[in-house]
Amino acid sequence: MKFTVSQSSLAKALLVVAKGMATNSTLPYLSGIYIKADEGTLEFQTANLTISIRHKIPANVEEMGETVVSGKVLTSIVKTLPDAPVSFTMIPSTRVVEISCGKSHFRLNTLDASDFPEFPAFALERSIELPSALLDEMVDKVYKVTSRDTSRPILQGVLLSVEKNTIRLVATDSYRLAVCDSHVETSSTEEAFVTIVPGGTFHDVLSSPSMTERILVGTTENQVVFVFGNTTYISRKIEGNFPNYRQLLPANCASAIKLDTDQFGSALKRVSVIASSNPSVRFDADADGHLMKLSASSPDQGESSELIDAEVEGTSMSIALNYHYVFDCVNAVGATKELDLELQGPMQPAIFKAYGTINYLYLLMPVRM
Repeated sequence: MKFTVSQSSLAKALLVVAKGMATNSTLPYLSGIYIKADEGTLEFQTANLTISIRHKIPANVEEMGETVVSGKVLTSIVKTLPDAPVSFTMIPSTRVVEISCGKSHFRLNTLDASDFPEFPAFALERSIELPSALLDEMVDKVYKVTSRDTSRPILQGVLLSVEKNTIRLVATDSYRLAVCDSHVETSSTEEAFVTIVPGGTFHDVLSSPSMTERILVGTTENQVVFVFGNTTYISRKIEGNFPNYRQLLPANCASAIKLDTDQFGSALKRVSVIASSNPSVRFDADADGHLMKLSASSPDQGESSELIDAEVEGTSMSIALNYHYVFDCVNAVGATKELDLELQGPMQPAIFKAYGTINYLYLLMPVRM
């Protein structure tokens, strides 16, 4: 095996497949990168117990071949090299690959490529092509709400559904729920496309440096497959039924509050300084005064409060919420100027809503006042 490739192209390729490397595996192959040199093309693969990634780039290949090298070592080397041609030469008799770039030279031990896990074969049962920028923005709004509890894997996933040119993502960790939807032109049939994707995987795929304008999302019996450009990303599908989130959404509310997002976020940041040991912040909506009072208290630190303008329709109401979770909502809303808050009662879920190109709903369970 012998080939030459630019440092920038190689570094980007390694970054693309890096997410597929196992970090704490006792099996060296799972922390390695498979490299195959073919006619004018380099193919890189990584695999762990849940995902497999394959990426191809053009290169000047003089001798075809394949090998497996330590992903961590190779990535560290390539990062330090100048943006110049990088040459790889395999020495079969010693199973060592020589790497040279300018005046730098390295000799790396390799593993037998035939022992590397074969890239999963797949035949898509359903698939849909979506705009990657929109999908990335939507995933960014919901994936942090997925659960970290490995005992309930279904809550670690994001529910993706596309029906009648509406794309919707849903995530929940049982304490909060995030739903966002947007209009999208698709070539799909009337039948809805529905699947559950691991939240972290979904985010990693959309943030790939090789991402193209559109991404193909497909499913098999036990896989979720993403194809974009010269990259194929396969993840194990989460089995089970996603919770019926619709039954959590009330038809009406007792108090509807309109907030300026920036003003609300800034006030929450100031008030929550006191709430470092107690993440509870109290929200008092005053329908008569058209105000919202944010307050927090700590036995060790003291108290804090701030009044902000708010349009309050319905009855005055108080509720206490975990401010860390409220911040997640404010950050997800981003540049949206107005944030709606709907309350049913002090011990019933609070619902935040924001509207725009992407409509966003965030349901949060209260804490005791």
